[in-house]
Amino acid sequence: MTSPQVPQRPAVQSLPAYVPGARADLGRAHKLSSNENPFPPLPSVRDAVARAAGALNRYPDMFATELVEALAAKHHVEAGSIVAGCGSVAVLGHVLQGFCDAGDEVVHAWRSFEAYPILVQLQGAVSVPVPLTVDGRHDLPAMAAAVTERTRVMLVCSPNNPTGPAIGHAELLELLAAVPERVLVVLDEAYVEFVRSEDPIDSEQVLAAHPNVVVLRTFSKAYGLAALRVGYAVTHPDLARAVRTASTPFGVNHLAQVAAMASLEAEGELAERVEAVVAERERVAERLRAQGWGLPESQANFVWLPTADRTVDLASAAARQGVLVRPFAGEGMRISIGEAAANDRVLELTRAWGGA
Repeated sequence: MTSPQVPQRPAVQSLPAYVPGARADLGRAHKLSSNENPFPPLPSVRDAVARAAGALNRYPDMFATELVEALAAKHHVEAGSIVAGCGSVAVLGHVLQGFCDAGDEVVHAWRSFEAYPILVQLQGAVSVPVPLTVDGRHDLPAMAAAVTERTRVMLVCSPNNPTGPAIGHAELLELLAAVPERVLVVLDEAYVEFVRSEDPIDSEQVLAAHPNVVVLRTFSKAYGLAALRVGYAVTHPDLARAVRTASTPFGVNHLAQVAAMASLEAEGELAERVEAVVAERERVAERLRAQGWGLPESQANFVWLPTADRTVDLASAAARQGVLVRPFAGEGMRISIGEAAANDRVLELTRAWGGA
């Protein structure tokens, strides 16, 4: 078959494809490449999904009404402030569709979440990356200084994926004071449940005081529902209306809505699992530093190793020995916190590699 002659958009042709974490037979390898929750869904969540499977011939509730109302109660906002979608990355795409025209600028840290420049350029906007500090943190003053008359959106990832540091509440308030109110500030809190810093962001307080802020959350990480793809935005109702207008109809499937509701009802049990992951993160980080690795202070469910030019070779070697990590060529590797046995295997490898 000959190649089709239909021209592609230049933005699409020039974009790198999003690279997911490596997949593996989990009976043979430790998959630590996608920041997944190592625990399976709670029995109550599995049971709820099983019961809901009998209605797969019906469309889901288009606006995820029950879930939206539960999330509004959780965040102490009106239901009109919540927009649910097919994972927080899809919701971010709808945010950009709602607020960016071709040529508008979107400021974000780099390296940060890989999907940011892809989503920005697909919208026809211009990505304005601002380098991280040497310790893997957002350079907030530099991000504020990068704002121009063309800036429409600023993306703030806290904790930052893939390096791990979280932004403090006072730091965020300083940033918001420096950024014009016409700029939409998107606070991506995909890993917020794992934060144990001294000055954690109080996003409810931020939202109440700053109507130009959108907070993104997900059920994929702490809630362990990565396979079902459900996330949401919390923002001012007027902004939420624009995001909702841009959203894909029926974007949150029925099983995802049911699983998310069941997870909200079991938050106490899930919190215990999060604490277990945090404890393992601290153990792994302490051991890595004792081995001589200089790693950023992660507040997420992963750690970052600055392996520089050795990254690809070390990640390949790890895969051959049954450990899958997420390499970023020439920079470092992100290693998810898994079960204790998987983490111990990582520590064996990193000891053999030698500290950075």
